[in-house]
Formats: sequence, C-alpha cells, structure tokens
Amino acid sequence: MATRLPALLRYAVVLTGDRELAQDVVQEVLARAHSRWSHVVRQGSPDAYVRRMVLNEYLSWRRRWSVRQIHAVGEALIELSDARTVGRDHAQEVADADELWARLAQLPRRQRAVLVLRYYEQLDDAAISRLLDCTQGTVRSHASKALTTLRLRSERQADISAGRRT
Repeated sequence: MATRLPALLRYAVVLTGDRELAQDVVQEVLARAHSRWSHVVRQGSPDAYVRRMVLNEYLSWRRRWSVRQIHAVGEALIELSDARTVGRDHAQEVADADELWARLAQLPRRQRAVLVLRYYEQLDDAAISRLLDCTQGTVRSHASKALTTLRLRSERQADISAGRRT
C-alpha cells in the first residue's frame, strides 16, 4: 500500500477538496485497513477495497465537512481541467482549475463523488453504481444534475464578467 499512497491521497484530495482533510481521511482509512488487512486481502483487490473505504469515509454522515475550501494540489488540479489546450498560458490553466475546484466544492457530496469517479477515476456507470450502492440510472441522474449545475454557474459567471467589462 505504501507505493499506492500518493495516488490514494490524490484521489482523496479530489473527493474532499481539501488536502489536510484528505490526509486525515486516508490516515484513518489506512489505520482501519491495517487492523483488518487479512480481510482486505481476501476481498481480492486490496487497492480497490481501500479506495472504496476512502469513498465511504468521504460520504459518511459521521464526519463533519464544515470546511469546504478548495486548495490547489499541484498537477492533479490541472489534470482535472478538460478545457486545457496545448500552448495555453500556465497561469490561465491554474486559474481555470481553481474555478473548477470552487464549483465542484459547491455540489452535493454524491454528485461530486459521481463526477470524481467518472472523470478523475474514469469509471463507468456500472462501477460507480456498485461503489455508491445505487442504480446506474441514479448515477446518470447525479452526473446530469451536477454537470447542469456546473454549466449554469459557468454561464452565470461569464454573464457577470461580461457585464463588468462593458
């Protein structure tokens, strides 16, 4: 698991939107996984099992997620932006990624989890539905609502920015 720690931490950061919180989640999950490692190994894929534990911890109602600020985390932040094009200004890429993080932070947890699992982890709807213990239709609904919300907020921000310039 030690070799997978950086990837696991990046995954948790994308889910939680906060590096310190992600570290806490991963630390707690790894402590629990270590205490039941034989059970984790028997599941067939320790990496997938631990990732599921991280997702469950993120979605858990026991945790208080009062701090929802988004912090840039190096290249992982930039990798999320589909708007990247070759030759773009690096500063603009970072600004766009920060804007994306801020919008993701405002989504409900399940919608955010669906987008992270679909676009960051590149899982299909069937895999996401198994992880979230819901139907594929629910996954598609969460994704659709989340993308609509992100699109509307982006359009609204563009309108506001255009209004300020004129």
